[in-house]
Amino acid sequence: MSSLLSHNKDQPRIRKSLSDSCPASSAAATKSLRHERLSRLGSSGPTDVFNDTSTNHAESYFLRRENRLSARKKAEEETMNNDYKKMYEKALATNQRLKSRLETSKQELTMIQEQLQRAQNGTSSDCASNMLEAEKKASWSLKKMISDMEEQLKVKAELKTENQRLKDENGALIRVITKLSK
Repeated sequence: MSSLLSHNKDQPRIRKSLSDSCPASSAAATKSLRHERLSRLGSSGPTDVFNDTSTNHAESYFLRRENRLSARKKAEEETMNNDYKKMYEKALATNQRLKSRLETSKQELTMIQEQLQRAQNGTSSDCASNMLEAEKKASWSLKKMISDMEEQLKVKAELKTENQRLKDENGALIRVITKLSK
């Protein structure tokens, strides 16, 4: 493994991040990177048994690393897709809510415009006369109730005075009866 590192130090390294390659060409990029690595390892020195085993180890290491990276990249893409789905669903819900609010606002606007048209055309005078009649009836009924209550207050006052008079008479009669019984 140390000979592998000493050979790699002499050659320039080329690193590519996950963000540099697009997902459509990730398989092609992986193959080309693997080919570059293998060609660098294969041309780095004499071919003996030690280099073959180290090459096999290095090749298996790079294959495992690429598999890990591609699995991680797939997981990131799936989470991004899920995030996009959530954002899309949230946007749809917001759009539906806004559309319903827009519809209710439009209905309210048309109702208000119709009322304005009626008021401008004079149909409101008919409504106003109807309202005036209703107000007159309500005020007449209130006046009638007030006069009835005033009558009841007068009767109540008369009853109180009569009740007091009867109490006074009762007290006088009780005194007379007690004097006669002595």
